[in-house]
Amino acid sequence: MRDRWITDWTPSERWPHYTRANAGEVVPNPASPLSVTYTWDNGICQGWRDGYIRTGNYAADEWDQAHPETTGFFGGYMYINLSNVRMQGVRNPAVTVEQLDMAFFGDHPDVPPYTPDERDERPDLLPAIAKNLEWVMSATTWPEIDVEKEQTIALRRNRPVLESLDDDQLIERARTVQKMIDRLFLTHTIDSSGSGVAPGILAAVGEAIGDPTVPMKLLSGLGDVDSAEPSYGLWELSRKVAASSLLTAEFDRGVAGILERLAASPDPAAQTFLTEFGQFIADFGARGPNEYEVSAETWETNPEMALAILDRVRLQNEEDSPAARVQRLVAERERVTAEVRAKVEATGNPDLPGQLEAALVAGNQLIFRERTKTNLIRAIQEARMVFRELGRRHAAAGHIADAAHIFQLTDPELDSFVADPASFKDELASRYLEWRELWELEPPFIIRDGKVPPLTEWARKGDSSSAPAVAGTTIQGVPGCPGVVTGRARVILDINSPADLEPGEILIAPLTDPGWAPLFMSAGGVVVDVGGQISHAVIVSRELGLPCVVSATNATSTIKDGSIVEVNGDTGVVTVIEAAGS
Repeated sequence: MRDRWITDWTPSERWPHYTRANAGEVVPNPASPLSVTYTWDNGICQGWRDGYIRTGNYAADEWDQAHPETTGFFGGYMYINLSNVRMQGVRNPAVTVEQLDMAFFGDHPDVPPYTPDERDERPDLLPAIAKNLEWVMSATTWPEIDVEKEQTIALRRNRPVLESLDDDQLIERARTVQKMIDRLFLTHTIDSSGSGVAPGILAAVGEAIGDPTVPMKLLSGLGDVDSAEPSYGLWELSRKVAASSLLTAEFDRGVAGILERLAASPDPAAQTFLTEFGQFIADFGARGPNEYEVSAETWETNPEMALAILDRVRLQNEEDSPAARVQRLVAERERVTAEVRAKVEATGNPDLPGQLEAALVAGNQLIFRERTKTNLIRAIQEARMVFRELGRRHAAAGHIADAAHIFQLTDPELDSFVADPASFKDELASRYLEWRELWELEPPFIIRDGKVPPLTEWARKGDSSSAPAVAGTTIQGVPGCPGVVTGRARVILDINSPADLEPGEILIAPLTDPGWAPLFMSAGGVVVDVGGQISHAVIVSRELGLPCVVSATNATSTIKDGSIVEVNGDTGVVTVIEAAGS
């Protein structure tokens, strides 16, 4: 193994600290060369920089134009630039560095303290920052991203028959989508930056009235969260499965091959299900694990992934529907909001009521954030389907050894590949083998001072020396969604293998992304190894009213599958009541 991968960046001297926190949610595995160069270098990272500039927190003259220091890739793994993100806490008067660290990265012990740099202070940016902050604390709608939603839905709806396009036409479509990815991430950056405002202000409100659970309670049950939409769709399908003896019997046989079995059945229930499931895939087929990675499978490319989750959801009771959960949570949030308002008034602090109301409005940024990400994922899916078709046809022609090798190309090589595809055959096969070696590595959670250890020194996955948790063991994480629940721990490391999760069990995962969201409906509580106050696990747990703890370091490696655990979403403590096998 070489010490650097072909797409690795040179660490920033200006902003030298990087973290896998939150990055692991969107890119959990090593990114393929095509994903790094097409999706990130020449797409996402350009929009990320421009979005940061539009928020007012950064100036155009601060950036490396080829590789804007918003992020970094090392060993193929994506990292968020921690030093860079912290500028929002330094420069924005409404948020502190400490609040940003908690919101974005959780209470992880390896996060280095902030060290001031004379270049950090930019008083010239304050007018633009103030203007953006005023918008964050007053915006209840954002028409720009609603238009983008319609555009990305239309992009999918109007997808041409890719098999009918020649190679040049496929690349032309990919370039069109790439420009859209750049623009879509610009808006995603704006609301991602704004998403830390509400938790930060509400934390201060909670401190003032002696209730640290205020941010969680007032940011739960927000409604209209796009990443939760597939959960509603799967729920409706699950009710139809549960009501049909034929469909129930087929799911009992297993999801492998179920679509073929139903297609061969003359039963109207089978045909109706296939039609409705087909529409579900048309609407939400871009979802799946590792959605930012163009080589990854999604529900459209591998429908059995969605069917495996549906198989778990169908076991739920009617009162566990996401709509009913949200209704209960909205009512609870309204009740708690009234209580908090009364307590804030009672403090006599003249500024506190205004801060509370501004923070409540700023909570809309969390809704916006899920919409802009969903828009982006739809666009990436269209690029994915283009490249899959390019790989399919050239593998069939014998120009490359495997269709998956197409993702070992880099963006600048695409035109050369189309001109002479066979000349890349051996190189792409070699890259693929090296790339798969990266999957065995455990990326450092933090890269400090721009010092990236050689890949030959990285730990291997599965080499953790964490001692197994026994009865009485506690893991202190970060509160994600309030409530206390006790249940059997179900440790799931791969969303594609959720078959053991039974209704009411505690889902324990290394991290989650929107592809996991429907599985939350089968859980009684959620615990993840990493994450902060605006991570995906928190947002969806709050939408469904599930007690949630994030940044529970090593939970998946120390808690034995099948143990009885208590999840305290108010305090962030996970307690092992009874260890499996003891």
